[in-house]
Amino acid sequence: MVVLFIFLNSTTLFSIDFNNNIGYENIHKQGSFFDSFEDEFNESEQKVSDPFSGYNRLMTGFNDKFYIYLAIPAAKGYKNVVPEEARTGISNFFHNLLFPVRFVNNVLQFKFQNSMDELSRFIINSTFGLLGFMDPAKHHFGIEPKNEDLGQTLGHWGIGSGPHIVLPFLGPSNLRDMFGLVGDSYITPISNNAQEDIRIPNSGEETIALRAYSALNEISHNPELYESIKKDSIDLYTFLRDTYEQRRQKLIEE
Repeated sequence: MVVLFIFLNSTTLFSIDFNNNIGYENIHKQGSFFDSFEDEFNESEQKVSDPFSGYNRLMTGFNDKFYIYLAIPAAKGYKNVVPEEARTGISNFFHNLLFPVRFVNNVLQFKFQNSMDELSRFIINSTFGLLGFMDPAKHHFGIEPKNEDLGQTLGHWGIGSGPHIVLPFLGPSNLRDMFGLVGDSYITPISNNAQEDIRIPNSGEETIALRAYSALNEISHNPELYESIKKDSIDLYTFLRDTYEQRRQKLIEE
C-alpha cells in the first residue's frame, strides 16, 4: 500500500529531476539530471547509507526490464505520433499544475522571493500561457522556475537522507524523499487518493492514468537517455544510486 501511494504521487526515473531545476521546454536537449551531473559526479563523493542494497539491486533489475521492454518502446511510439511542440506544451502544462508544491516549499525554506516568483509564473502562464501550455513568464518576463519539493525542504532544515531505497517503476529515492513525496501529494492537484473535489483526478485509478501519461510524455523527450546511461555504466545500480544522492544533495545546498 505504501508503494502504491507513492506511485500515485511520484514520477519516474526519467523525470525525477524535472521538479528541481531543468526547464521542460529544454528537456529534449538536456535530458534528466544525468546530463547536468556528468561533470559533478567526479568532483565530490559522499557515503550513501545502503543497508537494503540486496533489495535495491533486485528492484533496479526489475525497473531495468520495465524501462527497456515497456516504458521506452511506448515512449518512442508516442514520440513518433505526437509532435515535439505538443509534447513540450504538455510538459509545461503539468509543470504549471505543480505550482503549489514549489510555492509552499519555497515558503517553508523562507525563500520568499522565490515563492513570489513562482506565484508570478503561475499567474502569467495560466493566463497568457494558455493554462500553462506555454511559458511566457520565462521567455518574455525572464522569470525562471524556482523548483523545490518537500524532500529538499527537509534536507534544507538538516534532516538526513536516510537509507537509499529503489522504488518499483520510479527508480532511486531515499527515506527522506519518500516522506517528501507523501507530504507533497497533499498539495498536488493531479493526485487524488481521497476523492476530493478540488483535485483534477476523481479517483486513484484516474490519478494513475494521469501520472502514467505525464511520465510517458516526459520520457518521450529523450527516450534514448536511459539506454545510453546503461551502456556507459560499469555498475548501473551504483551509478544510479550515487548520481541520485549527490544530485539531491546539490539541489538542497543551492
